[in-house]
Amino acid sequence: MNATTPAENRAVRQLVSDEEWQLRTDLAACYRLVALYGWSDLVFTHISARIPGPEHHFLINPYGMMFDEITASSLVKVDMDCNKLIDSPWPVNPAGFVIHSCIHAAREDVQCVLHTHSRAGVAVSAQKCGVLPISQQSTFVLSSLAYHDYEGVAVRDDEKPRLQQDLGHNNFLMLRNHGLLTVGRTVADAFLNMYTFENTCRIQIDAQAGGELVTVNPRILDGLSQVMKTVTTGLGANIAWPALLRRLDRESPGYRD
Repeated sequence: MNATTPAENRAVRQLVSDEEWQLRTDLAACYRLVALYGWSDLVFTHISARIPGPEHHFLINPYGMMFDEITASSLVKVDMDCNKLIDSPWPVNPAGFVIHSCIHAAREDVQCVLHTHSRAGVAVSAQKCGVLPISQQSTFVLSSLAYHDYEGVAVRDDEKPRLQQDLGHNNFLMLRNHGLLTVGRTVADAFLNMYTFENTCRIQIDAQAGGELVTVNPRILDGLSQVMKTVTTGLGANIAWPALLRRLDRESPGYRD
């Protein structure tokens, strides 16, 4: 299944620092997890991770590779002008670059940007009401949620300032008529945010198919960041990330190559 050879894997490993290789491993794992949980859209969405340093270089998927094929060495390293910094036979999706590059440029606190076109996410993004406060999951999303109106496929640079402004300092962005986007200070944080966002949307669609909805008291939304710290015992997404990697090692090994 892997799209790189052992020799190519070794070549990339020798070209990057230990810190970058760990980031590549985590990002490849994130791609595999998105595939495993059924959030991928063939080859058409993206997860990116900024490499630490002043250059604003980041890693993104090789366009044309399925998410369950992606490995640490196959990820494409680019600069803010989409120039490849390590040779790769794979292109970079222009729409993915526009969205991810502008967020990395605006949010120094963000290491990872995760974007999906899941069925439930797109469904809720098309609802005028947006995310409703009807589940425990939704309360965490609503505490840091923004919206961005649909402007067509995101291939124009002039959309970047509006994406940046709409996201602001939030961690969840609903792209109207398009899908979901999360950010995190680590790859694990961005993944856990998307897990919560996706389940929020699935629950909403299911609940709307039933009877009258009960909404959460707005006062419960206050202080949610501290509640999340308590729930995760101060570890954030790291409370679940090692277990997720163990699942990958059982069900989708090879992402570390």
